[in-house]
Amino acid sequence: MRHVVVGSGASGAMAALHLSSHGHQVLVLEAGRPFRPITRKVRHAEPLRRTGALGTERTITRIFPHMRTTRSGELVVVRGIGLGGCTALSCGSIVRTERGLREIGLDLNREFEEVGSKLSTCTVPKERWRPTTRRMFDVAERMGLRPEASRKAIDLERCVSCGMCELGCATGAKWDSGRWIEEAVSLGAEVLYGSEAQRVIAEDGKVTGVSVSGPKGTTLIRADTIILAAGGVGTAQVLQRSGVPVSDGLWIDPVITIGGVLKGARQLNEVPMSWHCFGKEHMISPYLDLLSHYFHPSWRGVSVKDRVGVMIKLADSANGRVDAEGLIEKALTQDDVERIVEATATVEAIMSEAGVKGPFQVGMINGGHLGGTFPLRSEDVKKMRSPSLPEGLWVADLSLVPSSQGSPTMMLAAALGLRVAKRIEDGLDHW
Repeated sequence: MRHVVVGSGASGAMAALHLSSHGHQVLVLEAGRPFRPITRKVRHAEPLRRTGALGTERTITRIFPHMRTTRSGELVVVRGIGLGGCTALSCGSIVRTERGLREIGLDLNREFEEVGSKLSTCTVPKERWRPTTRRMFDVAERMGLRPEASRKAIDLERCVSCGMCELGCATGAKWDSGRWIEEAVSLGAEVLYGSEAQRVIAEDGKVTGVSVSGPKGTTLIRADTIILAAGGVGTAQVLQRSGVPVSDGLWIDPVITIGGVLKGARQLNEVPMSWHCFGKEHMISPYLDLLSHYFHPSWRGVSVKDRVGVMIKLADSANGRVDAEGLIEKALTQDDVERIVEATATVEAIMSEAGVKGPFQVGMINGGHLGGTFPLRSEDVKKMRSPSLPEGLWVADLSLVPSSQGSPTMMLAAALGLRVAKRIEDGLDHW
């Protein structure tokens, strides 16, 4: 059987690796190109940033095509397009998160353990944290917030603490799922770059192939099984073009970074998100948001050397929609706003007590964990697929997750990809 995997992020890469390691024929379709990080030369853009000449967040897509941004009102939705998907744009934080899964009866414990065994993680020693970050950690501890050092999929011997994780790792210290794709290729899998799945072709209720736009135009690739792992937006587009309805339940895990000022803080000279603490429906972590620094108007007046940021990652309402062309409609609800206000007060208290000065400014509200557009129901969990799908078509990414996580999601995405790959191998499509 020939399996086609659409997307090379955490879920697609894990599905491809599992199937390849069990002797299956696998072809991975990646809409982007092999990943190339931005280097520290990005700092040469500082004079343009201060004048606003860099324009909006859309500029970054022109200079860094692996990061694609789409705006819906005040929200900026970020997608990773290239080998490794959004894992290549992450800060390397590894967290087990499964919010909303227990309610539908989905237990991924075994998959989490298997994924964890394939990752080498560590915590960044406090001596490598900047002084301001250490002080904020101590303040959070005194406030009873129970902060802890974040587990990172990073090789600290190769890491130079450049703070540029979200624009790719120039030294190769940070893990991304491109490594799983390379391992799958060593086992016989193939990868087609610049190949964007358009729609699935089915005959008599069974998948026969997928229409793909690529360097040679539009082609039809034959397949027995198609695994959609293009994220909450990309997967929803393919499904709709294929005549499969999706849910208006998009969530994005929005990041709201509170910016303050401290002379000589040099927060960019450390691994971002070196510690974190959780609230009821959010996470707090030190983070100098580069999107806000370069493209958010209210952040222009402060040098990167003096900027201090703390992230609020929110578990937002699942209320967004995506159309077949990728147009996104997503807004914060009143409940979301109230939770942001509450978390912001906590963050400002931490920063103030640690010596960071105001006025505190809210950065660009952006989200890159995209899910909820094809959520599993309790009755779908055993097979890991909806009966609305033609035989041979599977969804394997965060689209399946009904609830926003408010936390790093790479491990969850990989666990989903692994569970779906196991179901395919078991032949449960025919139950």
